[in-house]
Amino acid sequence: MTAAAAVAAGELDDPALVISTRGLTRRFGELVAVQGVDLRVRRGEIFGVLGPNGAGKSTLIRMLCGILDPSSGDGRVVGFDVRRDPERIKERIGYMTQRFSLYEDLSVEENLSFYAGIYGVARRGRRARIEEVLAATGLGPRRRQLAGTLSGGWKQRVALASSTIHRPPLLFLDEPTAGVDPVSRRAFWAQIHRLAAAGTTVVVTTHYMDEAERCHRLAFIFGGRLLDEGRPDEIVARSGLRAADLDLAGATAPAAVMDALAAHADVMGVEAFGHLARVVTTGADPIAIAAQVAPGAPATPARISVEDAFVAMVRGEEARA
Repeated sequence: MTAAAAVAAGELDDPALVISTRGLTRRFGELVAVQGVDLRVRRGEIFGVLGPNGAGKSTLIRMLCGILDPSSGDGRVVGFDVRRDPERIKERIGYMTQRFSLYEDLSVEENLSFYAGIYGVARRGRRARIEEVLAATGLGPRRRQLAGTLSGGWKQRVALASSTIHRPPLLFLDEPTAGVDPVSRRAFWAQIHRLAAAGTTVVVTTHYMDEAERCHRLAFIFGGRLLDEGRPDEIVARSGLRAADLDLAGATAPAAVMDALAAHADVMGVEAFGHLARVVTTGADPIAIAAQVAPGAPATPARISVEDAFVAMVRGEEARA
């Protein structure tokens, strides 16, 4: 083994990493769904995977779960090789999607008991574990309610409880809050952070950019390739974007002003929020541009979000393609 290969192998075996991949690739005939992805996910962190539909997120997650074999590359998940030990990986992970398969004609408690058996929770401690999960998720008062009669937010809690009944060190969440109301989403994320604080590593895919900012670190996937990885603030800083809110309440032709702003060479995007036009630039001063296009309209600096960085990155890749 060469020195470089030895270093690479050492990185894959780093005990601080729950997921480590090098050059992970998956092809379907001529289609390269995932191309050369290198990931490092640390123990106890919430790691977000973002990308538009068809970017390769689901294929990547399926390889990490041991469901799909890589075409090339290497990877270790919860200490096991994704090629040689996929069944060992499946035993030590939890997996939840927006279509998690609850048995709607069973009660909440019966669902938890069923999944405890499926995941191999020892009979001796199974009752205590179910009680612990019911208390942690606030499901105790609904333990005898049929799962099919629950609202979307409560079904989500049952799904999360079922996915973690066996205390997996790694939890995959594939767009888990799609179609869930904002209050339930906040409660869900509070629970996710409690799990992470207790040592569970969480990998989540989401289309909600406000949720992405709740993650410790993020990976942007596009066209099967990893475009960027890091903390949300690092990704925002690397984007080089700037933003301002322009108050068009007194403008005689606000639509024309927004069209003129959008046509500016340094403007990446313009969005309307009530009377405000949010102007995002690729580095130029957005307030100066606003003053040129709409003199007299008040403009104030605005915060760049992960969504801004994500949209800019995707548009840049689409333009290059």
